[in-house]
Amino acid sequence: MARKVAFVTGASRGIGKGSAIALAEAGYDVVVTARTVQEGEKYNYNPSLTHTTAQAMPGSIQITADEVRKRGRQALAIRLDLLDRVSIDAAVEQALREWGHIDLLLNNGIYQGPGLMDRFLDLTDELVKKVFEGNVFAQIYLTQKVLPGMLKRGQGIVINVTSPAGVSDPPGPSGEGGWGFAYGASKGAFHRMAGMLKVELGTRGIRAYNLDPGLVLTESQKVMFGEDSDLTRAHGGAPIIVPATVIAWLATNPEAVAMSGQTISAQPFCAERKLVPGWPE
Repeated sequence: MARKVAFVTGASRGIGKGSAIALAEAGYDVVVTARTVQEGEKYNYNPSLTHTTAQAMPGSIQITADEVRKRGRQALAIRLDLLDRVSIDAAVEQALREWGHIDLLLNNGIYQGPGLMDRFLDLTDELVKKVFEGNVFAQIYLTQKVLPGMLKRGQGIVINVTSPAGVSDPPGPSGEGGWGFAYGASKGAFHRMAGMLKVELGTRGIRAYNLDPGLVLTESQKVMFGEDSDLTRAHGGAPIIVPATVIAWLATNPEAVAMSGQTISAQPFCAERKLVPGWPE
């Protein structure tokens, strides 16, 4: 049987790590990409200007790659920084050089740092451009690099991890149950990609989806906002396995073919189909 290859961004932790593992369990070899190569590396994850100190978070692409291999699949751990086009080029080129093709692209990684949660009047042009570079332009660039190979093979899947922040107004300002303008605006732009890919390339074998995870209690969420944040109180939260399982379902279930171009809300979708035993309780 031909090797199935998934290319996952932001895979050092959170939804990206969970999805890499779920895809491995579904039979995919996984290209595991993110900034953090070894656990302990420090970056500024704070989503506002109030703190600028670099800090480390749990996880790394090496740890995720080991988890993929434990599932009996192969893994390539490659550093990729969404703000660095050279690293994007290098990651795609290495994946194609070593494994020949990419069947599935999971655009999960986002920019994490100042600007995401700053209020409108606190934003600068530089911050907004950085948020859009990491949340929209990098994803466009990466997807355009991967699609030609998919089109040549006559098949391919693109799954974009989006957010309700991209299609709705927050219940309150940032810090009071809401999110920042730059984050919501960038996710709104990113949200348009999947439908356009379906319209333009669906007849050539390309499937594309928006995956709305809802609020998920990732390591990043806990470090940036705390265990009991205003966002958690306002929106609840689900474990990482929920969106990860739905992503693997979209990648493998024949029913998913007819859903191309749609936005899949992971939490109700998972609950209705009982995809994760014991969840919700």
